[in-house]
Amino acid sequence: MSDTSTSDEQTFYSSYPDSDIRLVFQAVIDILPLALAVVPWGVLCGSLAIEAGLTPLQAQCMSLLVFAGAVQLASLSIIGAGGPLSSILTSSAVISSRHLLYSAVLREDIKPLSLAWRCLLAFFLTDEMFAITVAFKARYNIFSPLYSLAVGFMFYLVWNLATLAGILAGKLLPSLQEYGLEFAIAATFIAIVIPGVRSWSVLGAVLASGLTALICEWFKVSQGLIIATVVGMACGFLLSFREEKV
Repeated sequence: MSDTSTSDEQTFYSSYPDSDIRLVFQAVIDILPLALAVVPWGVLCGSLAIEAGLTPLQAQCMSLLVFAGAVQLASLSIIGAGGPLSSILTSSAVISSRHLLYSAVLREDIKPLSLAWRCLLAFFLTDEMFAITVAFKARYNIFSPLYSLAVGFMFYLVWNLATLAGILAGKLLPSLQEYGLEFAIAATFIAIVIPGVRSWSVLGAVLASGLTALICEWFKVSQGLIIATVVGMACGFLLSFREEKV
């Protein structure tokens, strides 16, 4: 690692007004509510993996290696229906495309870090980690890779424990999806989005994308997620442009 990269990382660490231990502790406290909120989601993933025909080891490895709830649920549905690998890869690419936006937002903060740090943060990057990291950056006006890593790892740990619980429950309680655990998915994203609504442009983007997603779902439009994302981004951009002019 170059001296410049080392210097940048030391600056990141020293900018937070407390020790590394307290920084990690703060990260755990910040992510814990969202981590607990997705426990039913993780349980559902573990249960569905067993019902789809995966072995307990395969089901657990899916959470350990893929670590993407929406992608896992979509893939398990395709596997259960006997769909081809191409469908799994296509749906996974579409669902995960939002991570390109997250990466673009954090690019300037992560760019000075070593390859090892960038790979670690990329692996642990989730909707929840992104939301908590951005909130921390807004609060202290700094980016801390240690904080982000602690947030991501804590969420990863809870997710895999929830998946393990779902695997065990899937053997004892078949058709666990009938208990309505999928509501945790919507509840989690609502909890992520609402605190970020601090301007009319963001509110417009949220409402436009949400309404578009509902319309696409109602009319069974394929790729509705992408369409809703584009509509929301366009509305947010136009409203923010208008706010700047005012």
